[in-house]
Amino acid sequence: MTQYFHIHPENPQPRLIKQAVQIIRNGGVIAYPTDSAYALGCHLGDKDALAKIVRIRQLDDKHHFTLLCRDLSEIATYAKVDNATYRLLKAHTPGAYTFILTGSSEVPRRLMHPKRKTIGLRVPDHAICQALLAELNEPLLTATLQLPDESEPLFDPDDILERLGKQLDLVINGGFGTLIPTTVIDLSQETGAQVLREGAGDSSAFK
Repeated sequence: MTQYFHIHPENPQPRLIKQAVQIIRNGGVIAYPTDSAYALGCHLGDKDALAKIVRIRQLDDKHHFTLLCRDLSEIATYAKVDNATYRLLKAHTPGAYTFILTGSSEVPRRLMHPKRKTIGLRVPDHAICQALLAELNEPLLTATLQLPDESEPLFDPDDILERLGKQLDLVINGGFGTLIPTTVIDLSQETGAQVLREGAGDSSAFK
């Protein structure tokens, strides 16, 4: 049965955060709020949980999976980051951006883009996300909660529970989400930054 936690968006209750992280560690898939749209999340090393997210979203093998990271130093563990890229990331994290970077050897191969060996990484500006990551003590594998054939992400946690309850292990109600996903910036190319998707983050510095 799907669990449903009401977690305060500014002062997350430690007891519920601990329970949520235990569900993730046990192979569960969760829906949770972020600083942009609601997202799906699971343990980055869990193949079965990843397969469940792929089924829910109906993703193909060209999809860029994203690792939700606590801070910039964690990004540098999972991606190859030069000095110029580091300065750009420092100026725009935490925030509603997903950065496409070349993955390091710490990233499981199945999570990287099959040809380019890239991965999405982001540092959220949201108390529930940060509390989950602090308790988990490693990145969370994540994907925007946008269903196939729908133009916008799901934003109402009650609606998420009703529509996806049987496929999820936990829905975190942290209030309504937004309809706007992250801004996606590709920093993996030698030609410089490329804006792949306009979203909640201001992209003007990358043009």
